[in-house]
Amino acid sequence: MRLSFGGKSFNALNYAFLTAAAATMIMPLLHLLAMSFSSPIAADSKKVFLLPVEFTTGSWAHILQTEELWRSFGITVYITVVGTLISMFFSLLTAFPLSRREFLLRKPVMLGIVITMIFNAPMIPFFLTVRELGLMNSLWALIIPGVIGTFNMIIIRTFFMGIPGELDDSARIDGCSDFRILFQIYLPLSKPVLATVGLFYAVGYWNTFQRAVLFLRDPSMWPLQMKLRSYLTSPEELAAVNLFLGDYDFNTTTLKAATIIFATIPIILVYPYLQKYFVKGAMLGSLKE
Repeated sequence: MRLSFGGKSFNALNYAFLTAAAATMIMPLLHLLAMSFSSPIAADSKKVFLLPVEFTTGSWAHILQTEELWRSFGITVYITVVGTLISMFFSLLTAFPLSRREFLLRKPVMLGIVITMIFNAPMIPFFLTVRELGLMNSLWALIIPGVIGTFNMIIIRTFFMGIPGELDDSARIDGCSDFRILFQIYLPLSKPVLATVGLFYAVGYWNTFQRAVLFLRDPSMWPLQMKLRSYLTSPEELAAVNLFLGDYDFNTTTLKAATIIFATIPIILVYPYLQKYFVKGAMLGSLKE
């Protein structure tokens, strides 16, 4: 199909805008990556842009030998994996009945759930509730309070509403229970939306920060984002040992860059494996009634 001049102009402007938007997101990451592989002198003198200057791996060699950073990395991986699995499980159990028209309380329950998107719990009552539940200084305090994301659950529910009800009827005639219908019929049909929502949950748990500040008092339990904050505000803590020993292949500037990349790259690498499902899942889970 041949495009008109207006159509071609729109496509050109659209591509230009999207390219510029992508560049604004990618270039800061590339700049930090180049900074992490540059010499301290080049980094401090603002000579580094998108390519390393006076290439060195001193910063990376140091942070990869830092046990505290690896412990925080392991805690973050644990929170992300366990939290995502639990959140997906309970989101599915919530979305399935709310997608069925035979559930008579579907609309009032949905109204109550949607209200929570508009009126969030105040911080002080939220903090006091978590404390009274005995979750202070526990990794469960980073998982349980946000186990179901309302928006993510609505995406799954909307996707389920698009599945023909005849499948339910056929399965019930064969003697299937609701749980069997959910896990053996709905889930195999829901890979795009599950991958999309799973990525949303994983990114949220990976970037856990506010709850860690509120509920964790033991620095040995800090997730990666808390440890990153500590190093960015006091980078001498990360650099002190090697600088004392006379290792000048890095300084606080290059260490900051390397630590940020270390905390960012792992979750970014998840996206390519889910990309083929992501757009389809987001589109099929668009809001409708």
